[in-house]
Amino acid sequence: MADRISRGEIISLLAGIPLIAAATTAVASAADDSSGTKAQYKYVDKSTKAGQACKNCALFKAPSSCVVVKGHIAAAGWCAAYAPKAH
Repeated sequence: MADRISRGEIISLLAGIPLIAAATTAVASAADDSSGTKAQYKYVDKSTKAGQACKNCALFKAPSSCVVVKGHIAAAGWCAAYAPKAH
């Protein structure tokens, strides 16, 4: 009869499932949150800085995204993470 699992052992195992799920979700969320918000980087849709626009930035991913800033990014935009492309 040593092969049987008691009710207490089953309850203990089941009680740990929500903790494991919560930990897994937290890790996955952290991995997906590598980019910042537009507000964090002071993003604007139209640059007011001469020669500095997202289309000229090394972080810009055409046609409309960025390595650093989340969301739709305008080619004519600008943010505080601006880094000129190497020529």
